[in-house]
Amino acid sequence: MTDHHRPVRDIQPPPSPVPELRQTGPRSLRILLSLMSVAVLVVSGMGYFTVGRLGDTVAGASNLNLGGGTKVKKGQQLDGATDILLVGSDSRSDAQGNPLTPDEVAMLRAGDEANDNTDTIMVIRVPNDGSSATAISIPRDTYIHDDELGNTKINGVYGAYKAQRKEELVEDGVSDESRLEEQSKDAGRKALINSVANLTGITVDHYAEVGLLGFVLLTDAVGGVEVCLNDAVYDEFSGADFPAGRQKLSGPDALSFVRQRHGLPRGDLDRIVRQQAYMASLVNHVLSSRTLSNPKTLTQLGEAVSRSVIIDEDWDVMSFANQLQNLAGGRVQFTTIPVTSIDGVGDYGESVVTVDVDSVHDFFDTLLGDEDGEQEGSSGSSTTPSDDRKPVPELDVHVLNATTVSGKAGRVAGAVKELGYRIGEVSNAPDGLYPESVIVAADATDPAVRLLSEQLGGLTITESPTLVDGEAVVAVAADWSGPVGAEPVDGSGPASGTDGDTVGQPGPDPAPAAPVIDAGGDGPRCVN
Repeated sequence: MTDHHRPVRDIQPPPSPVPELRQTGPRSLRILLSLMSVAVLVVSGMGYFTVGRLGDTVAGASNLNLGGGTKVKKGQQLDGATDILLVGSDSRSDAQGNPLTPDEVAMLRAGDEANDNTDTIMVIRVPNDGSSATAISIPRDTYIHDDELGNTKINGVYGAYKAQRKEELVEDGVSDESRLEEQSKDAGRKALINSVANLTGITVDHYAEVGLLGFVLLTDAVGGVEVCLNDAVYDEFSGADFPAGRQKLSGPDALSFVRQRHGLPRGDLDRIVRQQAYMASLVNHVLSSRTLSNPKTLTQLGEAVSRSVIIDEDWDVMSFANQLQNLAGGRVQFTTIPVTSIDGVGDYGESVVTVDVDSVHDFFDTLLGDEDGEQEGSSGSSTTPSDDRKPVPELDVHVLNATTVSGKAGRVAGAVKELGYRIGEVSNAPDGLYPESVIVAADATDPAVRLLSEQLGGLTITESPTLVDGEAVVAVAADWSGPVGAEPVDGSGPASGTDGDTVGQPGPDPAPAAPVIDAGGDGPRCVN
């Protein structure tokens, strides 16, 4: 029987384990060709890295807790796909922390002052069968809820957590600038990874970061990239000054092309489409030419990668590339998450992009290649594990939402109910109480609780004296990889700080559907 006189929200979770990371292994030119067909980084920079010429000169980011800290079979992800978070950095230093030269800064046409906003955020989703690769852009002004920051634009998460961690380190007496920068950046990266995972419903498996200089160097290394404009443009802020029609751009001009947002009909959304059209053209150019057989090109790509690319140290690129052996340009696509408005209003009157979180989750599920949306292991589909044993009927299960994803507890409770358990309280967990998904019970050896743990993917069980026999709490955190019911159980409230499934006030005009751009065809797509 459940004790209704004390909240199940207050039960203490177990400590969080720290995953071990390792370096990547040997590479081959065949893998280079595969990786070049995913996106700017994975397409160009990471591709050259696989040749093996760079060795340990490529910068690595560690301790990012990617993949939710869950061990899975090599090359197989629990949610049915390998998901890479690709971030564009506005840094005025290279990947090793060295300041750019004055000439290099001038070449970027981006001013002297760097900021820590991540204005380019993209998830590259590759299903486990390697049948396709989709690069999904997340608008910089997407309005989300964060437990520490409250409601905020997603492009500010990295910088805010980086600054917060740096302040903490300074207060602790750390004065070494390189250590301060490294550890504060790691905090920013982890926070952004968590925000993207909550927004999209995916498990971020790998992280990649490219600086502005890398974009310029990569473009020049392949001999320029062809683009097409519907109309002539001039923008003093980005330096974009181009005629209408098809044209090939060098590195600095290409950077101006993808950075322009002033003067475009849909502002930042049109800038995203430009970035996608550029990347599709780059992929098409690489796949349809002898770019990678040119020694000079490979040398230039090597310089670009070593100076401007940062990847997570746990990335087994060889295994990943084996998924992509048969990937063709027409199956490499670029699009944007569904948004409810591009003229929404934030808590302080700022202009924001609003989204419906459940719609974003459903969108990512559709990219797994299963028309019925029931890809095995997909987060967001009904994936109740099969088990011939019947659960003990006298077990009441409470489900708490420890994520910022609205309705997550209700959907997990739906899966638990499908298993035959009685559902008790479905609500939100206190902020920061459950960093990892866990089951809390009075007795960890209870057969019913152990069976529940097995059915939910082997969740850790911890004990609490505040619970009674016949009762268990399932805390659903950002690392959740267990089943999610097709229908939510009534009573699951929105995450703290949200209003239903949308954060912020949506604008009056519905957002148009995002275009889908692929890397096939015989020329670049014309854009605004």
